[in-house]
Amino acid sequence: MALPSAPRLASLRKRPGDERMIRRRALLAAPALLAMPGGAAAQSWPERPVRILVPFAPGGNTDGLARLAADLLQEALPGSSFVVENRTGAGGLLAAEQMVRAAPDGYTLMMMAVAVLAVAPAAMAQPPRFDPVADVTPIVNLGTNPFVLMTHRSVEAADLAALLAWMKARSGRFVYASGGVGSFQHLSMALLLQRIGVQAEHVPYRGGAPALADVLAGNAPMMFANLSEAVPHAQNPAVRLHGVSGLQRSPQLPGVPAIAEQLPGFETITWNGLMGPKGMPAPIVARISGVIAEALKRPDVRARMDRIGADPLGEGPDAFAARLKADVARWNEVVRVAGIRFQ
Repeated sequence: MALPSAPRLASLRKRPGDERMIRRRALLAAPALLAMPGGAAAQSWPERPVRILVPFAPGGNTDGLARLAADLLQEALPGSSFVVENRTGAGGLLAAEQMVRAAPDGYTLMMMAVAVLAVAPAAMAQPPRFDPVADVTPIVNLGTNPFVLMTHRSVEAADLAALLAWMKARSGRFVYASGGVGSFQHLSMALLLQRIGVQAEHVPYRGGAPALADVLAGNAPMMFANLSEAVPHAQNPAVRLHGVSGLQRSPQLPGVPAIAEQLPGFETITWNGLMGPKGMPAPIVARISGVIAEALKRPDVRARMDRIGADPLGEGPDAFAARLKADVARWNEVVRVAGIRFQ
């Protein structure tokens, strides 16, 4: 596409009266916007409590971001009520199916994790009864985060190199925990095992919090924990933090190496964002996205994101939809090549 010529650029510069004209046109356009499908509904939405489904147990990263979103929306929309509901099972697909079957009126949302749509459908022996791209409405992507490879102190490995050697020496003779079948915790370990040529038994839990509890108690030797779950245990003598799954070290754990330092190119990160069923009115989508994206610029909200262990993103509907489409294609291929299948 050709760039505008210099005279054309000059004509685009603001002239006296431009701002008044812009405001006048916006006022004239307002009735037309309200006349759009869902426009009037967006002005009165929400008139009753809004559910935000969470596909994992309370206490984990996805749950924390859902509660943050609920707080931000209630704060910005006086008199509103946003209720977080945890619906676990099938790697998050039970909650996802409930969301896509709901009326697209803005009263059923979901704090989606990338693994639920980009990994679980491809890895499950029985595919879900919905399209992970076409049957959802991406609204706003709150943030991203890596994972941390954590072991109980009973695992005799002081650092990442020693842990990889420990795993290779015990191939097929140890287990690992995760937040559920098809979760990124599961996939991260599956990819690591494939990378180093090792086998191990997977023990899935209903969310990252109960899995972490068993690693802390020594009932499971290791897991990939969400960054937010791992940071509070950096000085806990019961566990060791061996590696971060991003390409770079995390500022929150500067002493923990990136796994890529030992295995170049190794990376698994996740995102969490609000979605709704296919066909949600665009004005409601824009309203939710605008509230969250603006709030993520505030220092207090960014500090809360930091405590959760997520890097703020604030990605809007179009960019979020493009990311989802790309991630579904990418992780479907990873699952296929790695031969990962979940029952």
